[in-house]
Amino acid sequence: MIRWRTFLSTALALLAFSAFAQTPPQTGVVTPSAPTQLPASGSTPSVGQSSIAPASTAGSAPFRLNIGLEGGSGQTGEVSVAVQIVIIMTLLSVAPSIVLLMTSFTRIVIVLGFVRTALGTPSAPSNQIIVGLSLFLTLFLMGPVVDRVNNEALRPYLEGKMTSIQAIDQASVPLKQFMLKQTRTRDLEYFLELGGFGPTAVKDLPMRVVIPAFVISELQTAFQMGFLLFLPFLVIDFLVSTVLMALGMMMMPPVTIALPLKLLLFVLVDGWHLVVRSLVQSFAT
Repeated sequence: MIRWRTFLSTALALLAFSAFAQTPPQTGVVTPSAPTQLPASGSTPSVGQSSIAPASTAGSAPFRLNIGLEGGSGQTGEVSVAVQIVIIMTLLSVAPSIVLLMTSFTRIVIVLGFVRTALGTPSAPSNQIIVGLSLFLTLFLMGPVVDRVNNEALRPYLEGKMTSIQAIDQASVPLKQFMLKQTRTRDLEYFLELGGFGPTAVKDLPMRVVIPAFVISELQTAFQMGFLLFLPFLVIDFLVSTVLMALGMMMMPPVTIALPLKLLLFVLVDGWHLVVRSLVQSFAT
């Protein structure tokens, strides 16, 4: 008898706790419920009888995580919030690669690095200054492209005029046009042939063909500009070495004399202005 009472009291406590946990909070006037009739001592509950009515769970909707192409509001083709969060986190992780490979940053940072090497000053300006200057020049050059992406893709998406898939497709158009203007035709043809594509119109070129062709073209252009930058400083090195050999000063390092002369020449011709202006004008608009 004691065991039955213990079992019944434990079961009733569990049922009451579950009913209280599942019942949603209500506002307004609360009406007290009728007291629960407990079975008399010594009697056992019959089959099919319940001492406590189960709580209604109609008001509490189950938690659901929607991952797919079904939007939260039932719009067809709209990516759900969970997938959008995953996409945003992925873009944040690959954002440095996007900035490096799909903008003007590659050409600018390589040319500025060649300028520092040609001057013979490996630590002035420092890497932070070169990267920072390259980044701000990239923001300046990519300003029109960013404005087009904002007006044609981001703003309509935030206003609910297009889905996320449409916004991504629309945002890639200005960026693709910028890259195609800087890309050589032979590089595009090479990657089209490598990928097994047939004759393709320019507007139908996929990004997996445009991006590597753009990077190869940028590297080629940057190295050509670097070679032209090296020529005047190389002439100064030759002249200094020849003069030292003619004077019999073989033990004198040519760099000791050539470095001040190269710095003087670079300052007199306003070298940084010429380099930056040439970099900005080298991008087709």
